[in-house]
Amino acid sequence: MNSAQVEGAARRAANSQTLDRLARLGMACRGVLYGLIGFLALQIAFGGGSGGKEADKTGAIEMVQEQPFGNVLLWLMVVGFAALTLWQLSEAVIGRGRTKDRAESAGRTAVYALIVATLLGLLLRGDSGGSTDQHSQDLTAQVMEWPGGRFLVGLVGLGLIALGAYWVHKGWKKKFLQDLRTGEMPARARDLAEKLGMAGYLARGVIAAVAGVFVVQAAVTYDPDKAKGIDSTLRSLAETPVGPWLLGLVAVGLLLFAVYCFFEARWHRV
Repeated sequence: MNSAQVEGAARRAANSQTLDRLARLGMACRGVLYGLIGFLALQIAFGGGSGGKEADKTGAIEMVQEQPFGNVLLWLMVVGFAALTLWQLSEAVIGRGRTKDRAESAGRTAVYALIVATLLGLLLRGDSGGSTDQHSQDLTAQVMEWPGGRFLVGLVGLGLIALGAYWVHKGWKKKFLQDLRTGEMPARARDLAEKLGMAGYLARGVIAAVAGVFVVQAAVTYDPDKAKGIDSTLRSLAETPVGPWLLGLVAVGLLLFAVYCFFEARWHRV
């Protein structure tokens, strides 16, 4: 299959009404995951634990499975996140935006594909694949063995810090509203989406930036164990001078972002 055929197939997929509806299901599923991560983080901040669950996507998925009809819900999430993967892949291949926008879509494709793999691993093998902390440390250790590995790890850390700053900027300047069909939204819904998205992007930005600092620290000290996933990054916020309150604020931000995801499911441009 040549590049023209690939692009043609991507355009047909992107214009599919079925894909549109399934992608919106995926946005709602994304909201469920963020809500559960926020809930687990809130437990860590003020409840002294998270019931043995990691405060990351793996822990959230395991929580879903434990609910009545949990496996049915997980299969729905597979469908939704698979649709998000295809949608973002089509945006990366044929997107009309700038190179930066297409690169963002490529990054989201990888993230959603990883979530699909985690869901299928749990459903088919009973194995969620481990926590994001372990994955971060294992991958960091592998990359450090490459020629110039420490330099590459440092660049990844700086990239995460930059991503965190970008999300903070996107939230503070409310640029996420460009992704919504705001002209079709009732005024109250638009105002609420604005507040929810602002809080959510600020929280996500803090998490990404702090995770990036740990990755840079791992590169500088040549210690892959310094790299942290979402769970350990969140827990580290509780160890700051302000104690659990910073983690609590970030957890609330994640919960608010979860609600914003449902606004995306209704009004996002697909």
